[in-house]
Amino acid sequence: MTTPQAPIDSPFGYRSTALEVIGGIDLTGKTAFVTGGYSGLGTEVVRALAAAGARVLVGARRPDKAAEDLAEVTGAVEIVELDLSDPASIDACAEEVARRTGQLDIVINNAAIMACPLARDARGYESQFATNHLGHFQLTARIWPLLKAANGARLVSVSSIGHRLNGLSIEDPNFEHRDYDKWLAYGQAKSANALFALQLDKLGAAHGVRAFAVHPGGIVTPLQRHLTMEEQKAMGWFDEAGTVNPMFKSPAEGASTSVWCATSPLLDGMGGVYCEDCNIGAPVGDPPPRASGVWPHIRDESLAAALWDKSEAMTGVVFRP
Repeated sequence: MTTPQAPIDSPFGYRSTALEVIGGIDLTGKTAFVTGGYSGLGTEVVRALAAAGARVLVGARRPDKAAEDLAEVTGAVEIVELDLSDPASIDACAEEVARRTGQLDIVINNAAIMACPLARDARGYESQFATNHLGHFQLTARIWPLLKAANGARLVSVSSIGHRLNGLSIEDPNFEHRDYDKWLAYGQAKSANALFALQLDKLGAAHGVRAFAVHPGGIVTPLQRHLTMEEQKAMGWFDEAGTVNPMFKSPAEGASTSVWCATSPLLDGMGGVYCEDCNIGAPVGDPPPRASGVWPHIRDESLAAALWDKSEAMTGVVFRP
């Protein structure tokens, strides 16, 4: 049954932290997998899940760096090498995860790159679409049996308010026939992340697997590494003195909605929705806000299905839950 894209009565909100939203929830005996769980808000996602008793596997492009960054996190945390831009690495990671566990109760597709100069992977695919969307599409397909093996698994696809920039082109996802724009490419990838959750939930609900898309909020993290300070000041992220916008969240606050979607009993029986600020997001109004809300194209079921088919064709991975 389709979950309405409308806020519910949640006790948490904009400034809630990941540890606050998971308070009182016992994940003992549960296994989670988090991509990019060793940087920025990913670290806080892992911290919260581990604190609640989950065994957390972390997909990391740089395992040594991940081990260093997660050394102070208390709980059962394991690192698995994963490069989302490399199909062979994705398959190897999935095989290793399956070797370590027979089920995944929680998957959080968190890793991402943002607004980088034009780059292409070995297949010629534009890097933001390839890493943020196609990499997670292939990974989820490979670990799908582990999600189905769990009792009521949830998958969280980390999107962004950047989806409002859209840019999604089923015909030209790699900017081969249009001028490359780093923000349109990011908007395309983040729109794809949301549409992926919409379609996966539709296909997975019969197996007890529900999916959610998440906007974590504005947060200062290594995600901004491709942007100059001048660009960030122009967008209002920092003032002229270099002070961060007070409306930005801390990493712990930014991690909260992913953790809420992955664990909250309020979402039992729900799925396929885009969430922000520890709640189901509201559709944009007129005029639309800059930093919140759900744009219509990421609720388009026909577009989600077309993107699914395109992703199968581009990856060569037939994913029919």
